[in-house]
Amino acid sequence: MGVEIKESAVSDEEFAEMKQFVSDYLVASVENERDGGRMRWYPWHSAEYRFNHTLNVVDLATEIADREGADIDVVRVAALFHDIAKLEAEQERHADEGARVAREYLATHGDYPQSFVDQVTQSIREHSYQGPLSDVSLETRCLIEGDILDKVGANGTVLMLLRMGYESRTHMDAGEMIDRVLERGRDAARRVESDAAEGIAHQRLKRVKWFREWLSEEIPGLEGRSDDDES
Repeated sequence: MGVEIKESAVSDEEFAEMKQFVSDYLVASVENERDGGRMRWYPWHSAEYRFNHTLNVVDLATEIADREGADIDVVRVAALFHDIAKLEAEQERHADEGARVAREYLATHGDYPQSFVDQVTQSIREHSYQGPLSDVSLETRCLIEGDILDKVGANGTVLMLLRMGYESRTHMDAGEMIDRVLERGRDAARRVESDAAEGIAHQRLKRVKWFREWLSEEIPGLEGRSDDDES
């Protein structure tokens, strides 16, 4: 008796076309803003950052889905479209708007099963859910966990240090900013449910703690608390 191999619903070529569409959409969203754009001075409002974040979430969510037995096609497509409306819609509406854009794209760029489209758009709609992850589907949970994890670790640290420059802070505030990344990482580790996501969260937390310790050794009087005694 052979092992059944599930055929992918989305080819590599189709996924590449989706990536280009999402990238172009984000760029157009920024270009179409009036009055310089809301919070344009923060790096994470740029189309470049938002697309990089999207690709990070695709990688993280897909890894988690693979290890947890979720539908990888649903997860990676939902992850790709999850923030497509982030730069043009209000925060509380961006998930619904992103689901709408994804549904329109999938309906006009292929012959995808309706069940697949429904699962993708449901995960996008629910990716901002703040309640227990046991309340959502496995695919949605993988997306949420990937989205959470991209904000911690080395990447999250770099973003917080960039924020220091935009807020005209000195390097003496670095400890405080990195402590925020550690706090966010601990919150993420408590919230995620899958073994795969927990492992990634703890690995990323270690990196931030190491950097915090190195910084404390080299900059006497650094602002912020020491995390040497915290797990």
